[in-house]
Amino acid sequence: MFTNNFDPVAIEIFSLEIRWYSLAYIIGILVGWVLSKKYFISKVEIKENFDDYLTYAILGIIIGGRLGYVLFYNLKYYLSYPIDILKIWQGGMSFHGGLLGIIFVTIWFAKKNNHNPFYYLDTISMVAPIGIFLGRISNYINSELYGTVTDVPWAVKFIQVDNYFRHPSQLYEATLEGVILFIILLIFKKRGFLDFPGFISGIFLIFYSSFRFFIEFFRVPDEQLGYMIFNLTMGQIISFIFFIVGIYLITTKYEIKSKN
Repeated sequence: MFTNNFDPVAIEIFSLEIRWYSLAYIIGILVGWVLSKKYFISKVEIKENFDDYLTYAILGIIIGGRLGYVLFYNLKYYLSYPIDILKIWQGGMSFHGGLLGIIFVTIWFAKKNNHNPFYYLDTISMVAPIGIFLGRISNYINSELYGTVTDVPWAVKFIQVDNYFRHPSQLYEATLEGVILFIILLIFKKRGFLDFPGFISGIFLIFYSSFRFFIEFFRVPDEQLGYMIFNLTMGQIISFIFFIVGIYLITTKYEIKSKN
């Protein structure tokens, strides 16, 4: 068994604090940008517009992630204290909200440039596991989104939380939603599925949602929500919806691939 007592602050210069979570966002975006332009974009017109698109994608992640948390996970609180919605530094971001934000800005940006939005979404899907991996490692360092109490040999005591040994659910997610999902997407890319817009996005949604749904069984649900319908968490309910969307995408895109 292990003990977690990491400092969430990575760098402190005088009164300026740079936290691991912030670094995860920055590094994830930079690495994703480089890999996208070097390996995952084949169309010249998409590559030429990708830098401009990335600016909107970042805004989509931040605004969508924050609003997603507000609407899905803590609406009652933020209706009482709406000004706190702006206090992103206090925490509270939703992956699914960020995903919706990216989808929204991508459709808008692609329509403005007369492009198929799935060329952008498929590219983002390819590199998203990198950001997810770094984000979940940061969650582990920050002692947040921790798992349920357990006595497995690899259990972790989060000193900043309590004295119980728990599942390191953040590391489970980093492994499945980050490393394993990235490998799966690379396999599908190697087999040529990146040439069929929308298929990779569907694969991403299916596997991310499946991994997230499974790991939520080992993760403590949000305190203000607890378990919901069928004893599922909010994360599982939203993941199931995105899973259905993913099934729809690969079904329709595979039909187009077969006809071609």
